[in-house]
Amino acid sequence: MPSTVVAQMIYNEEKQTLRIVYVSGMVYDYKNVPWEVYQAMKASGSKGTFLNKHIKGNFEFEKVE
Repeated sequence: MPSTVVAQMIYNEEKQTLRIVYVSGMVYDYKNVPWEVYQAMKASGSKGTFLNKHIKGNFEFEKVE
């Protein structure tokens, strides 16, 4: 999953939370992300583009310290 933006994606199916670890080291949890959206992001050619188009602005989030 090489990406210039996303270092790691962790999905908690029970809580429907998608944790994104950015290459910069920042970590965010996006809430109420459906399994299908996570699967589509995993399958996408560009994780950063998918994140910007389909995750950011569409789901509540919080920064993880």
